[in-house]
Amino acid sequence: MTDAAHAHPDDDAATPAVAPTTDPLLAEDVLLVLLDPASGTIGGEGTLFYVLGGAVLVELGSTGAVTVEERGALRGDLLHASGDCPADEHLQRAWQYLAEKPRAAQTVLAAVGPHLREPLLERLVQRGDVVRETRKVLGPIRRTVLEVPDTSRRAELVARLRAVLVDGVEPDPRTGAIGALVAASGALPTLDREIPWGSAVANRAEELKRGDWGASAAAEAVTRTMIAITVGAAAAAVSAATAASQR
Repeated sequence: MTDAAHAHPDDDAATPAVAPTTDPLLAEDVLLVLLDPASGTIGGEGTLFYVLGGAVLVELGSTGAVTVEERGALRGDLLHASGDCPADEHLQRAWQYLAEKPRAAQTVLAAVGPHLREPLLERLVQRGDVVRETRKVLGPIRRTVLEVPDTSRRAELVARLRAVLVDGVEPDPRTGAIGALVAASGALPTLDREIPWGSAVANRAEELKRGDWGASAAAEAVTRTMIAITVGAAAAAVSAATAASQR
């Protein structure tokens, strides 16, 4: 249940958290689902930034702030900034990076993803979806622990995802995106206690990654196209990084 270990003076005063006034970003919900309530660890931690960056791109695509220039398998698709700059700072960073010039999805993931984990985790703490406690370990050394309270949105998010992956329910666009991104992280099997892992779930997760959500999602063509491109790039990056670490 460890987030970090570091020294703190005993009389540190905690600053009261003020909940954000905006709705959660897609990346916040993905991070929350990947946080294991039992251990306090985040699934796919080593390559998490690809997945969080992918969530930012999918959200931008779903609002029309990023568009896709499909150029075929050989040349690769390009992402373009479109419309006005978003208000949220994390969406802004990705949008402004693309406003400089069109770029491949994987390039954007590597540029914006590494800056997301800590500020998004802090937002979850401010919303009350995650509790971060500092506990004394030895002498002045304390350890930061992440916990998911009963009042967290996580249970609802996981229940929706389970209905899609286990029960075959057609997802709404946000749940479909969360499922695709969690699948891309490679950490879906770690949710086995809540979403029993097996071949049927694995196959359905692959469908989500391709943007294959069923007939009711036909109107969400833009979101599904962005998911197929962005999540595909994130999954490829995660797979390559995992393979390299095992050599």
